[in-house]
Amino acid sequence: MRIFITGASGWIGSAVVPELLNAGHQVVGLARSDRSAAALAAAGAEVRRGDLDDLDSLRTGAADSDGVIHLGYNHDFSRMADAAQTDLAAITTLAGALEGTDRPFIFASGVLGLAPGRVATEQDQPAAGLHPRIANGQAALSFVERGVRTIAVRFAPTVHGPGDHGFVATLVGIAREKGVAAYIDEGGNRWPAVHRLDAAALIRLALDGAPAGAALHATAEEGVPAREIAEAIGRGLGLPVVSIPADQADAHFGWMGRFFSADTATSSVATQELLGWKPVHPGLIADLDAGYYFKDGDS
Repeated sequence: MRIFITGASGWIGSAVVPELLNAGHQVVGLARSDRSAAALAAAGAEVRRGDLDDLDSLRTGAADSDGVIHLGYNHDFSRMADAAQTDLAAITTLAGALEGTDRPFIFASGVLGLAPGRVATEQDQPAAGLHPRIANGQAALSFVERGVRTIAVRFAPTVHGPGDHGFVATLVGIAREKGVAAYIDEGGNRWPAVHRLDAAALIRLALDGAPAGAALHATAEEGVPAREIAEAIGRGLGLPVVSIPADQADAHFGWMGRFFSADTATSSVATQELLGWKPVHPGLIADLDAGYYFKDGDS
């Protein structure tokens, strides 16, 4: 199939591109910059110039494809509402170009806050007011009734591996700055995680075989206790590991505090059974112990 990908040069997208190419698909990646375009071309993908605000480019890219994978998003937490509006316009444009074709439209979502206090499953639905992006997922899934094979892939908050600059890398940076590797209260709250390459394999399998309306969980590990994450960071940096009271979490972690305090254990049993997805790459603690997050002072 000829697949159009937004976010193709991003953290997850740059793993999806070779995964699809190796499976025999043609890949067209959206590139905003010369650097992104060069990276996609070097990987063997075709390049379409544009960004998420360029709706004409999105529409043409989707219409010329056999399916779309929408991974692009602006993760600037200071502009969440604006980012969600841009994403909604992109989703409506991309899915609209596939209307009536039964072609696949895979879009990225998340599991944070899906089922607080218990292990979330693929059957759970996010609360409408949790994040401005939630409504976008509902809009995407509405295209199932309009002849689009829409599939939601809910990613773990930690998609890890060499080169990760996400949440865990942020925690490493905070530990360096504060001189301690910290967790909140008892540190029993759990973070699901998935290796970047396992996530890419899941997207390939979803493209080939997930049914319309499916919600898939890209969570190889159901939940890694926050204390274990802090202990691994402490080992990697040679720093003491301490507990921070919940009422001091924001002062210590900044914006990261509300994420690192969340208990978001999430199952992917149904996803694995549906698609035969079997994560095979190292877990989060193994990746931390491998030292990727601590080299040359680069978190």
